[in-house]
Amino acid sequence: MTQSLSAVVDLDVPGPEISRHLYGHFAEHLGRCIYGGFWVGEDSDVPHEGGIRRDVVDALRAIRIPNLRWPGGCFADEYHWQDGIGPREQRPRMVNTHWGDVEENNHFGTHEFMALCELLGTEPYISANVGSGSVKETSDWVEYLTRAGDSPMARLRAEHGHPDPWNVRFFGIGNEPWGCGGNLRAEQFAPLARQHATYARDHGENRLYRIAAGASDADYAWTETLMKQVSHGLGDREPREIFQAISFHYYTMSGTWSDKGSATRFSRDEYWTTVRRAQHVRELIAGHAAVMDAYDPTKRIGLALDEWGTWWNVEPGTNPGFLHQQNTMRDALVAAIHFAAFHDHADRLRLANIAQTVNVLQAMVLTDGNAMVLTPTYHVFEMSAAHHDGRALAIHPVGEVPTRTVDGVEVPTISTTASAKDGRTTVSVANLDPDAPASLDLSLRGRPAGQVTGRILVADDVAAHNTAASPAAVAPQDYDGARLDGERLALELPPASFVTVTLETA
Repeated sequence: MTQSLSAVVDLDVPGPEISRHLYGHFAEHLGRCIYGGFWVGEDSDVPHEGGIRRDVVDALRAIRIPNLRWPGGCFADEYHWQDGIGPREQRPRMVNTHWGDVEENNHFGTHEFMALCELLGTEPYISANVGSGSVKETSDWVEYLTRAGDSPMARLRAEHGHPDPWNVRFFGIGNEPWGCGGNLRAEQFAPLARQHATYARDHGENRLYRIAAGASDADYAWTETLMKQVSHGLGDREPREIFQAISFHYYTMSGTWSDKGSATRFSRDEYWTTVRRAQHVRELIAGHAAVMDAYDPTKRIGLALDEWGTWWNVEPGTNPGFLHQQNTMRDALVAAIHFAAFHDHADRLRLANIAQTVNVLQAMVLTDGNAMVLTPTYHVFEMSAAHHDGRALAIHPVGEVPTRTVDGVEVPTISTTASAKDGRTTVSVANLDPDAPASLDLSLRGRPAGQVTGRILVADDVAAHNTAASPAAVAPQDYDGARLDGERLALELPPASFVTVTLETA
């Protein structure tokens, strides 16, 4: 039976801006994300530019990734940045104790990462080592990256081949300090965050957006502890912000941390549990935002979800520490659920980073030697790019919202979001039911609409995925299920599908 939703959208009442940085990405030294994913080295027969894979760069440029977080993750808190600069053959090796206990040669370091960002046309998001590093390391790294002139770190950077400073805005203060970043309590980490953020200086015209490592899931007390430390008064002067944002992390799975569930073999019950848990991100964003509102009602401080995505058991036969998993239509729908939640909270949520970009967790692309495969999640990012920097448009349901009871919770079976930019309105809709079609009847108010176009992502099976042998098993197609009749937009969606349509609304 078709699930139906009627709703109203006021095209002339734009909400907050949907920052493109809500579509950020994450590249950690983990498994084959960096080595074999982004970096193949200058002697590789895989087409590359300065050792960086060209096919991966081209694919990510096509989805306009706005920022890339590096070097971690847990890895960031054991990474000492000066080991990754200078002639590669002279860089010391290190042990990646968090992810597979493998040795790394540090051939991919600061210069290689900044070159990658330049190729991608994206902004770097650097994560500082608070767990095992020093305040001086943090201070020196910022100086090395962003200071012009003849200071010690600027001179060292020039000696290594880059006389001019880079522009770096996003700078993370630690990672998961409650866990792999030091097993600290919030009361222990807060003064460390203040100290590292203080010495992460603004050099010249470069202005850092400092993001203090925040909570896991619903640990709202952690957010409150940091909010109490966010500003600093200097005598009678106006208080200034020590850091400009606070992060939190949330992952979606159908099982438990010890048995997360299979990426490709799952029951209907496991599917619906995944949907329920993905939708829980709304409650978490709202909860952290409510805590922040109590201390910052004007919303100066941003909230960042700088790790999110699905986390499944690794693919059979792969290194458990490499977190390599397949990516199905189910993962694509999880991404769609998150984007709708991000848009609805764009007044406080300023940045988000899916984990991770290549070969790890909910990846955009999977590589194997010379081969590269785009995942279903990649296609949702690409189909949602029109929302970047648009103004959110609230969609108001009229009447009953179709739901399904999952684990005792009523779960909506249709996810919707809309935005306006440059005389166009973009509407994205996901039918989350894998067994029934859905319809959306949308009343458009406030402005005339015309010339509707769209695309759809759908597969015969919600477990369908792309492989080197079948790279387009799940890929966008032209969509002919939209009907525009005056102020009424009607959309028909097959089971387990994601649709984005664009209307001219100037």
